[in-house]
Amino acid sequence: MSAVEASPVTSGSILRFLRVALHVGFAVLLGVGVIRLLISTGELRGRFFFLALAVLLAVTYLAGTVAEKRFSSGSLQVNPRRFAVGWLAVITILWAVLMVGSVDFSWLVFPLFFLHLHLLPRWAGLSTTILMTVAVIVAQWSSAGTSLPQLPVIVGPLFGAAFAVATSKAYRLLYEEGEYQRLAAQELRRTRTELSASQHEAGVLAERARLAREIHDTLAQGFSSIILVSRAARRSLASGDLESTEESLAMVEATASENLAEARNFVRGLSSPELAESSLVESLSRLCSKTQREAAARGGNLKCSFRLDGEPIELPQPYQVTLLRAAQASLANVWLHAKARSAVVSLAFQGSEVTLDVYDDGRGFEPEKLADTVAGRADGSGFGLRSLRERVVAQGGTLTVESAPGSGTVVAVRLPLRQGTSAMQGEKDA
Repeated sequence: MSAVEASPVTSGSILRFLRVALHVGFAVLLGVGVIRLLISTGELRGRFFFLALAVLLAVTYLAGTVAEKRFSSGSLQVNPRRFAVGWLAVITILWAVLMVGSVDFSWLVFPLFFLHLHLLPRWAGLSTTILMTVAVIVAQWSSAGTSLPQLPVIVGPLFGAAFAVATSKAYRLLYEEGEYQRLAAQELRRTRTELSASQHEAGVLAERARLAREIHDTLAQGFSSIILVSRAARRSLASGDLESTEESLAMVEATASENLAEARNFVRGLSSPELAESSLVESLSRLCSKTQREAAARGGNLKCSFRLDGEPIELPQPYQVTLLRAAQASLANVWLHAKARSAVVSLAFQGSEVTLDVYDDGRGFEPEKLADTVAGRADGSGFGLRSLRERVVAQGGTLTVESAPGSGTVVAVRLPLRQGTSAMQGEKDA
């Protein structure tokens, strides 16, 4: 038979047990007093009077405990704590009158000790405890009918009062610990809720940034290319150059097909379809050829070439995507803004890092205006460098842009190589 895992004992469960024990003890001691009163040989009318007082005491005590229980469970809106002192005074007076009628009710003083020490301020609780102890001693002494009180008559109430004071102190410490744990748990739940909301918001923002990068580096650039090439096709068609028009339309179709493939893979969360079909080196070489063809279709004269330095090694998929997107974004800026005649994409494997440099001999720009370029524009353009920088930084790399008016531009990406990468087979080994 498997062992049952025990529930953890908390200060709250201990306090509940002590409260139940207090109420049960009060009921038992009151019941003993009532029974002793019924079997006594005193006057019948007097016995019925004290019996009625005992019932009134029981009802009053029960009403207070039930109200406190309902308030703690949330079913009672009015806090009975504001009436606690009055309720305690009533049951104490009823107990004192009952003790006059029968000394057997004097033992109710022990649960009353706890109530006074718990509900009243410390000094008031100790004062009433001393007074009740003296009253019990006097009642016990009077009932014994001796000239001097016997030792048990004094020691019993004194010991009960001392025990009640010590137990009340322990109860108060447990109560304070329970309140501290309750407040700490409440604060922990609030902190967890805030942390969860913060993490959710951070995740949403990160996903939005990722979507913005992907859309800009794939779909937006593809659409820009389609627009420019289609304008060139319209001009060719207007001039009667059907051959150029056909080439432009073929390029529009190819770009649209690539954009469609990018969109489908983007929805599935996959990598670039170009990398799925070929290596990074092949993709970069094909990108340069495509850029040159697009420039020619628009009537430009851009020569774009690819150069490989070092022996290629197998890169992690995020590295490959980052380098490919860097080349795409940089070349898009070249044929959109630089008005360059030549561009070179250089991929180098240098032992501890892999580098990608995109150089063009275009008009360049002032480096101090780079921050404005990265910040983006009101129409949504100008996002490329910021997107590229976020990609590179996410992989632990660096991005530098060197440019000067009339001297072209160099975009340099540096990514650290981790251990565990393996050399790719070159074309000569294929």
